[in-house]
Amino acid sequence: FRLGAGEAPPAIITTYLGDDMTAYLEAFKNGATKEYTPQKRTIDVGISGIEPFTVPAEDRNRTSPFPYGGARFEFRAVGSSQNVSMVNTVLNTMCAQKFGEFADKIDAGADPVEVAREALNEHWKVIFNGNGYDLDNQQMLTNRGVWRIDSGCDAIAQLTSAKNVALFESLSVMSAVELHARENVLHDHYTGTVEMEARVMIDMINQHVIPSIYAAEATDEELEASVDILKRALHEIEEAEDSYSKAKLARVLRLETMVEIRKLCDAAEAVVPKDLWTLATYKELLFLDSHVGGPSEA
Repeated sequence: FRLGAGEAPPAIITTYLGDDMTAYLEAFKNGATKEYTPQKRTIDVGISGIEPFTVPAEDRNRTSPFPYGGARFEFRAVGSSQNVSMVNTVLNTMCAQKFGEFADKIDAGADPVEVAREALNEHWKVIFNGNGYDLDNQQMLTNRGVWRIDSGCDAIAQLTSAKNVALFESLSVMSAVELHARENVLHDHYTGTVEMEARVMIDMINQHVIPSIYAAEATDEELEASVDILKRALHEIEEAEDSYSKAKLARVLRLETMVEIRKLCDAAEAVVPKDLWTLATYKELLFLDSHVGGPSEA
């Protein structure tokens, strides 16, 4: 699962350039030809053994999926469990195609400076140096027409869109068949991960949460009914016709259905006495050092 739209950064594909680079490129695209002179700042860590040192003045801007850090670009939208090989393949293919396009224009007699200015003017909307977490900024960028896909399932499906198939085939990187295969594998992996999590949730409710409620001499009919809801959702996924359909149903199960059922479990944990609750409590998970290996609580 990727971080985008859930944590850093948002799923709006902009690039942060910082004030110096942005000002230089804006002047360049408007006709100026001055030299790029980035600012630097001095860092003193306050340790006698480390001399103060200079670094680029640009901040990395962790709210941007594609920030410029003064000496390099970073792509920060890769999921924590994602293999970066496919990501690098996509980025390199995109760059190769665009450089090829520039080279073709220049070989045909176009002025390189004008080619660069044309590209900047055409795509300037993707440059954003503000706070990408801010919801008003996200809406503003969406209204501006910046590329945005909040669903991982829908993002995976873009592998086989017409323009992307043409991109990969034009450079002999991957064929349409290979792209469809990768799309199916990624969707199946997504679905399989959610199915495992849902089945674990069913086991935890049946084997721990409901018995703990009974032990406290209480009942929770809504929570008991939730097990059947989860099972029906899993069955619906199994009956879906293709990998993309399965993945979309899995996304609803994981990000909507399971989230709501999780709230019922949390509510039960809040009222069941600790000695009757057979799962680790939030206190035990968050403050492990305060009770593991020490004297037992009274």
